[in-house]
Amino acid sequence: MIVCVAGGPTWAKPATELPEVKSAAAIAIDADTGAELYGKDADEIRPIASTTKIFVAMAVRKKGLDLDGWTAITKTDAREAKGGARTRLDLGQTFRNKDLLRAMLMVSDNRAPTALGRAAGMNPDELVEAMNGIAKDLHLKRTKFTDPSGLHGNVSTAREMAIALRKALEDDVLREIMGDSYFEVRSKDGYAKIHYGTTNQALVAKKYDVIGGKTGFTNAAGYCFITAARFEKHEVVMAFLGADGKQTRFADFNRVAAWIDRGAPGAKVATRHARRSAPKLDVAASGTVDK
Repeated sequence: MIVCVAGGPTWAKPATELPEVKSAAAIAIDADTGAELYGKDADEIRPIASTTKIFVAMAVRKKGLDLDGWTAITKTDAREAKGGARTRLDLGQTFRNKDLLRAMLMVSDNRAPTALGRAAGMNPDELVEAMNGIAKDLHLKRTKFTDPSGLHGNVSTAREMAIALRKALEDDVLREIMGDSYFEVRSKDGYAKIHYGTTNQALVAKKYDVIGGKTGFTNAAGYCFITAARFEKHEVVMAFLGADGKQTRFADFNRVAAWIDRGAPGAKVATRHARRSAPKLDVAASGTVDK
């Protein structure tokens, strides 16, 4: 069900003006305060597919990953990625660690997570432990990891994934990478030249000022998308989990973004952008997502 207005004064608009989101679960939160603007089954525990990889990125950054260091792709990386989408990181090739972050976050290459973990001094089990540690640090009680790639069993909620992306985007390196639409990666020997274009179609479309995000898909998770966008210098973080179609998650983003542009009628709280464009009401927040 859609979570409608809860408690306190709010917009003098009917709840039917909320965006019609098709994804199974979704949320939009104020990046500054964490206040929830919109939610649909936002606390339902669901598989999260490759959106998992933002936790890999935060874990290896916390461990002090040498961005300019080089790491070879091994049989361990191939084994851990088995069952996932096609890779472009061939066995034996060596890549700069920052480029492995790009491969992981821009196009979700499943050989990158364990390679990055190894570069930061962690085997796959230790990397999973570190990812669960990040979730614990962020007080994400419904987020659990069993593998680094997102192919097998990782779960969270739309709310907790939005909180996690909000944290990841505080890292300038991760923010830069997730905000890139295109990058060329080269192996150390120069033999491999890989052209990466982001899977974040909302970023490429440029209809809205998208800051960055991550996509994901497995049969169990459906199509997932976490992202952040700027509305008149005001940032909103969104998560869409469990969409039936590949394009549905991006259409959901467009619907929520358009709703925010209209002043978020029916929102739990008013964004600062909405306050400027709407009648002056005493709008009080019903709470924040950081519990």
